[in-house]
Amino acid sequence: MSDKKETTPSAGGRRRKSTRRWPWIVLIIAAICIVIPGGMFAYAYVQYEVPEPEDLANNQISTIYASDNNTQLARIVPPEGNRTHVSLEEIPDHVESAVLAAEDRDFWTNSGFSFTGLMRAVVGKVTGDDSAGGGSTITQQYVKNTLVGNEISYVRKARELVYSIKMTNQWSKEDILNAYLNTVYFGRNAYGLQAASLAYFDKDVEELTVEEGAMLAGIIQAPSNWDPAVDAQQSEQRWNYVLDGLVEMDTLPAEERAGMQFPHTVEPSAVSAYTEATGANGHIKNKVIEELEEVGISEDDVNTRGLRITTTIDPTVQNASVDAVDANLAPLQEDARAAAVTIDPSTGAVRGYFGGNEAEGWDYANGPTETGSTFKVMALAAALQQGIPLSQNYSSAPYDLHGITVGNVSNTTCGVCSIEEALMHSYNTSFMRLQADLENTTQDTADMAYALGVAKSLPGIERTLTENGEQPYEGIVLGQYRSRPLDMAVAMATLTNRGVWHDPYFVQRVETNSGEVLYEHPVDEGERRVSQQVADNVIQAMKPIAGWSNGALAGGRESAAKTGTHQLGDTGLNKDTWMIGSTPQLASAVWVGAADNASAINNAWGGVMYGAGAPTQIWKQILDTSLADAEWESFPQAVPVSYGFNELSNATAWDPSWNYDSSGDAATTGDSETDGEGTEGDEDGNDEANREEEQSPENTSPSNGGGNNGDNGGGGGGGGNEPNLPQPPTVDDVIGDLEDLFN
Repeated sequence: MSDKKETTPSAGGRRRKSTRRWPWIVLIIAAICIVIPGGMFAYAYVQYEVPEPEDLANNQISTIYASDNNTQLARIVPPEGNRTHVSLEEIPDHVESAVLAAEDRDFWTNSGFSFTGLMRAVVGKVTGDDSAGGGSTITQQYVKNTLVGNEISYVRKARELVYSIKMTNQWSKEDILNAYLNTVYFGRNAYGLQAASLAYFDKDVEELTVEEGAMLAGIIQAPSNWDPAVDAQQSEQRWNYVLDGLVEMDTLPAEERAGMQFPHTVEPSAVSAYTEATGANGHIKNKVIEELEEVGISEDDVNTRGLRITTTIDPTVQNASVDAVDANLAPLQEDARAAAVTIDPSTGAVRGYFGGNEAEGWDYANGPTETGSTFKVMALAAALQQGIPLSQNYSSAPYDLHGITVGNVSNTTCGVCSIEEALMHSYNTSFMRLQADLENTTQDTADMAYALGVAKSLPGIERTLTENGEQPYEGIVLGQYRSRPLDMAVAMATLTNRGVWHDPYFVQRVETNSGEVLYEHPVDEGERRVSQQVADNVIQAMKPIAGWSNGALAGGRESAAKTGTHQLGDTGLNKDTWMIGSTPQLASAVWVGAADNASAINNAWGGVMYGAGAPTQIWKQILDTSLADAEWESFPQAVPVSYGFNELSNATAWDPSWNYDSSGDAATTGDSETDGEGTEGDEDGNDEANREEEQSPENTSPSNGGGNNGDNGGGGGGGGNEPNLPQPPTVDDVIGDLEDLFN
């Protein structure tokens, strides 16, 4: 048996075997550091889709203008949307160069990633030089802002790199730079160069100087901290860095740079980057937004396309509305409020809209409230449509309604007079009798109001002008139910336009920032709601009322009007006061009341306010100012209505006994009393101590059939002589109505 010697490998052998392992280790490391990341990059490059430039729309401001297309009324500012897109051609070359000097000097040559820029940033971090700039290219910054977000992670940074390189290969450098300059944040709630120019220098980007452009470019990395108003020293240091970069890039002569001074910026407190509207314009803005949705302009369009919205608002009418309200509310109680809506009757265009002085406050022009005696106009139109003429006589004596005695203001009466005269004096009892003679009584008053333009439903009111969805009570003719000033202006416009209704509108034209027209209000002929003859007769009856209410227009310009007052419970005070009226060119409705619409509104002397007070004066001032340079126009001559056949159980012929009260003394007529505001005597005069709320039948059910079962006359007693029946129509009347039907 032979012994075997164990041998061990020599040290040299071990070294040779170990040496042979290194190439594999190097290859493995190379695979880990290069091949695998490269493969992942290639895979991600194929998978990631870079949107087209036009697909990456960013929020920006839409601007609302008056009808002159120049007066700015408001802006619509979406979240992170204080920007206005501008083309690269609109941005001065020296401003573009300043941004490149600050953020990416190799922009035109790099592939979306800059190694030299990264090294420069690293050196700056090591040396503490904050002005050295960041390591991200402009492309990377844009990708971060629009595609991958700003999460601090390696995955996000890797995605940013892939997107940046692929974007550089698919987009032109000009598209990338333009997109970046319109989205980068500059502080002061300003996104993009145009918004920044306004925020810091109150000028458009085209007007920026070299110094101003360099200052804006310098603060991009930390705009909130390097704003000159926050850290002037750091801001100026960055400004110098940018200017020196421009010299290095041969885009700014050194001698010119040597003489430059750091620019002055406006105070941040003067900047209203997110102020959408002020005062009354806030309510106009809300109505515009509402209408844009109705005509098919999407919220995305509003938020991303920088819309230029031209409205129907006439600056002259709007300013007159604001001034008239301010002047006439100034001497009143602190909580006095007003609304005023003015419409072009021929088109429905809203020319003036005042809902209050608080942009984000309650819109009184769009808020429903009791309308008082202005609603007598609706009953009159319904009566005329059924053939009851203006000349028809009605008693103005107290009226018995289911055991409730309804009277007139201050117990005034004309005895028996035409319904035309009763409208001028605003006799409640005459109109209660007139309404009772309508074929469907109170429902006809409501239906006429709807036809003329009063809304059938409102937020919180499923069906207007009804008693819990059923037929309205008799108090509808005295303004028991609520409508908006906007509605009353529309109704007045329909009558003024001879019975042709136009849907009221605010938006005339909508264009994108690039000039594309998205919408233009169509020209339409409107919709006939009542005949010309009916509308003309209503206007005829309303003509004397402005003068009777101390509201005659300047120079005797012809107008048609009606005041209204609604009482506050049984307090003897008034809650709502109105004036509606028109000229052939403009129709306007004015309301004055207290802020909570539940308290009394008083005049300047602390007395009771009436429609012939502040509302009439506001109405007069609006129309006088708005029409100061307009031609004088007259309403068409009304052709009397004379085609009714229905028996009028509540109308009456003249009875001299109704000129005397129960004591045998002559009855008081409607112009007998005065107060501090002038001659009064009824609601349309200056004494409108209206009993509508106190005496209106709000808690009684409507009567059935033809009204009052013949109980007309003084104190609800027997009727007078047999009423005169309306005359049958003439051939000319019939021909005229046929023409109206087919025109």
